[in-house]
This record gives sequence, C-alpha cells and structure tokens, in this order.
Amino acid sequence: MPVLRVFRYLKFYLWNITANLLFNMLAVVFNMFTFVMIVPFVELLFGTAQPPAELPPFSFDQHYLSLWLTYTLAHYKALYGLWHCLVAIAGGYLLFSLLSNACRYAAQFVISPMRNGITMRLRNDVYHHITILPVSYFNARRRGDIISRMSNDIADIEWGVLTSVISLGKDPINIIFFSLALGFISLRLFLYFLIILPLAVWLIGLIGKSLRRNSTKGQTKLGNLFAILEESLSGLRAIRSFNREDDRERYFADANDSYARTMVRVARRRELSSPLSEVLITLGLVFILILGGMAVLHGELLSSVFILFVILFARLIPPVQSIVRVYNNLQKANAAAQRVFELLDADETIYEAHDAALLDTFADNIEYRHVSFAYQTDPQSEPVYVLRDICLTIPKGKTVAIVGPSGAGKTTLVDLLPRFYDCTQGEILIDGTPLKSLNINSLRAHIGLVSQNCILFNDTVANNIAFGRTDYSIDSVRRAAQVAHADEFITLMEQGYDTPIGDRGLNLSGGQRQRLSIARAVLKDPPILILDEATSALDTESEHAVQQALNQLMQGRTCIVIAHRLSTIYHADEIIVMDRGTIVERGTHSQLIALDGLYRRLVDMQSFR
Repeated sequence: MPVLRVFRYLKFYLWNITANLLFNMLAVVFNMFTFVMIVPFVELLFGTAQPPAELPPFSFDQHYLSLWLTYTLAHYKALYGLWHCLVAIAGGYLLFSLLSNACRYAAQFVISPMRNGITMRLRNDVYHHITILPVSYFNARRRGDIISRMSNDIADIEWGVLTSVISLGKDPINIIFFSLALGFISLRLFLYFLIILPLAVWLIGLIGKSLRRNSTKGQTKLGNLFAILEESLSGLRAIRSFNREDDRERYFADANDSYARTMVRVARRRELSSPLSEVLITLGLVFILILGGMAVLHGELLSSVFILFVILFARLIPPVQSIVRVYNNLQKANAAAQRVFELLDADETIYEAHDAALLDTFADNIEYRHVSFAYQTDPQSEPVYVLRDICLTIPKGKTVAIVGPSGAGKTTLVDLLPRFYDCTQGEILIDGTPLKSLNINSLRAHIGLVSQNCILFNDTVANNIAFGRTDYSIDSVRRAAQVAHADEFITLMEQGYDTPIGDRGLNLSGGQRQRLSIARAVLKDPPILILDEATSALDTESEHAVQQALNQLMQGRTCIVIAHRLSTIYHADEIIVMDRGTIVERGTHSQLIALDGLYRRLVDMQSFR
C-alpha cells in the first residue's frame, strides 16, 4: 500500500510516539480500575457475596481476585462502617477517572507536533520535487491536477494517516488490555465472541476494497475538476470573448456531478462499516448474555463478575469501531497517497554527477557538438526528434541570433544550455567541459534568461527584480531598473519599488513586465544571456524601449538571441537559420541576404508587411 510509505516520516517523532504510547497505556490501566471498582460496590450494596473467613493461597486468576476484593471490603466495612466504604469506593472511582483523563490529554499533547509535522514534511518534499522535475514533465500534465495532489490529496493523507496513527496508538492498547481482562475474568465467554470475529473481518475487508477503488476514482476526478478551474481562470478572456461561459459552466458542472456521485458511493461504503461492525459485536454480546446468564444461574459465575464482564465487553465496542474507521480511512488515504507518491517518484531525468565540478568562470566558448534531442511522452512509442545533429560554437562575448519558422526547434536548442532538458545524443560543452559534468546550480548562475512570457510573482517590484540574487541593496535594484528603462515608470507608482504588482504582474503592461524581467537579468549580472523572443509580444513603442534596455544589457556578454522580428538582430555576430530541427544557413546578415535562401525569404516577408 502506497500509504504505508507515509509512515517513514514517523522516524522524526520517535520520542513523541513513545510518550504517546506510554500515556495511552496508563490511561487504559486507570480506566480499567474505574470498572473494577464497580464489583465491590455492587457486592457491598446488595450483599451478593459472602467474604471468606481467610484468604486462600495466592493464585493469579479471577476467582482469587474476587475473593481478595470481597475479603478486603468486608474487613474495611467492619472497621469503618458502610458509609465510609461507599465514600472510599466513590473516591477511588473519581481518582482513577481523573488519572485516566489526564493521561489521555497528555497523550494528545505530546503527539500534536507529529500531526502537523508529518504533513509539513510531506508538502515540503512534494514542493522540492516539483521544483527539480524537468520542464518536459509538466508539458504532458495539467497544472490543476498537480495542485490537487499537493492540496486535497495531502489533506486526505493527513486525515486518513495521521488520525490513524493517533488511533493506532490508543485503540489497540484498549482492545488488548480489555481483551486480556475479559479472558482473565472468563476465558470461555471470551472465546465464544472470537468465533464470529473472522466473519466481521471478511465483511469489513470487502467494504474496504470497494472503498479504495472508488476513492481512487474520486481523487482523479477531483484533480480533473481543479484542472478545469485553473484552465478557466487562465483563459477567462478567451471564454468571454467567444461567449463560451455557458459551455464551460456545463463542462465544469458535468465534471463536478461525476465527482459528487463518486464521493456519494465512497460515503455510503464508509458509513456502512461502522454499523456493520457494531451489529456483529452486538451479536457476540447477545451470545455472551445468554451463555453468561446460564453460567450465573448454574452457580458457575458470580453475578457481580458477570456484570463486570459485560461492562468491559461493552467497552470493546468503541475501540473496535475506531479500528474499522481507521481501516476505511487508510483505504481512502491510500488512493491519495498513490497520487502523491506518483508525483514524488517521477523521474528527475536531469541528474547531477556525484563529482560534479563547479563552474567558477566562463572564459572561452559554448559548443554544441552533434546535438540531437527527441521528446518521448510514451515509452512504447517512437521518439519525436526536434533537433538533429546540431553543431554550433558560440565564442565568449559574441552575439548569436537564432531564427527560423515556428517549430524549427529554436527554443528547445537554448533550453538545453541551462539543462532544462538533456541532449538525447551528442553533448554541450562550456570551455571544453560537458554540461553533465558541471554542478547544475553553478551552471545556471552563469546564465540569465529573458523570455517572451516573463515570469513575475505576486510580490513587490523590488523583490521581483531581486529574484535572482540574495545579496543586494535597494540601490543596486534601482540601478538595474535604470539600465532596463524601468525606473521611469516605477517611480510613478504610489509605493515606488515597494508596490505589489499582483498575480503574475498583471497590474503592469506587457512592456513594463518585460522591462522588470530585464532588470532582474541586469541585477543577476550573468556572463551568458539568453533572449527568447523578448520583444515579440510588444507594441512598437514598448518594443523600442525594451530593445534599448536589451542593447545595454547585452554589452560585454555572450548572447544567444531568438527572434521573430529580424530587424532586432541585424548586428548579430552570427545568425543561425533553423528549419525542422536542423541548421540550414549560417552567417552574418549581409552574407545570408546574399545566399538568397530561407533567411532572405523571412526578411522579405517581414519587409513586405
């Protein structure tokens, strides 16, 4: 069961678990004494047992214990009177009850850090793994489903596993102690009850299998529901512009209805197990009442002892029902754990060598040596190559532009450099060292990325600019903004550099967001700069301002520029023209124009427009 893997986090809380078990055992022992006090009370009040003249030799059984209690009670009654006996029994009952409840609270007190700590550690592990998974992993999955796994699935694990851990630290102790007490009082009566136990286990097991199966379906459908919601929020403008509100609402309602019907089946099966277990236990109690009553009538068992047996047996019902609920909760949590650990077990793909070297400086060049790359979403299918046999050398300090039609593999080519993906064939080297031999963090520290879809966070302007650095001052942030031509609009904001920019920076215009992204790259100050269509989505005025900022940013750096607007890369040291995953032309602007090939056609098409 995948859910059992959650229990590995218990190793961080061994002291809490040990203390919890100790307090639970003390609580059960004190609780049992409260019931033991009932026997002398009944015998004292009704005079149902005559004390022996003297105690027989000690023996560890129910008969000797009854004689000892009766003898001690009669002796105390003769010395102090009936009233004092009643007060002493009531006081003992109250004392043991207080001790039992105090231990129960102490058990919950020491286990509280574990309840929240395990969930915290599991969330941290999931989030960490998400951040190191390759980009390709998320291309084939819906973000809403991943969010559902980290929120609802982990919440189900918390409810199912952690409440189960707490219950398993208490209820089995109750069952064991009360079962031992029942066997001590009357082994024969207790064995009668055990006859129907296999039937109860079998029926509850059938319910559990059905519950697990439907819970898995429910978790999957809930993930789909979150995915639809996330897509609708992201595409709200498109939905409204095409008047598809009703269609999306029906789509969501159908998915929601399917999820609700599945969860109704889950709830019905979960709720069936508790009354079923109680009926079976009650059936056992009926047999015990009949057989025990006959034993009392034949003088084989004292009535007070029989009453104690029935009371202790009744105390078995709540912990047994709790164990059944634990089993069902674990079945439901197992479905959630399967989805969470499926995410945690996802192959990182991008591995770092154990003896990876730090990239301290970039001194010479970047070399793509016979590089090919293929996507393979299904292990059973043939890989789809998007890059084939790319050979390219980028000297330090030079600007190389990559152009070509959509789908030529331009973005994939540059994504291989910071190891968002790894080459399928061939290798990439920096200063003669293969990327796979370098520490990934030190490699990415030398690379700055400004893309068309700039990523901003729901934070202040200053914190977004300083995202790539930990050692910065507000003056350095301001200087970076000035280089990126962003200071001019930041100073006009109400709170200046402390202004929140909203979710994904949507409070800003496209040009403003892009200039903040450039300012972030300026502050990072990387020797290698990747510009992935940084101006393609901007209007003419914004493009001019952003291009000015880019020109300043590119000075003295090694730059790889992906551009659709060819007017921005006329002065590149080399222009690489790609088509269908291969390099078809290369040279300067004038050389490529003279070739009268694909590059010339692209330039003519943009000039015509």
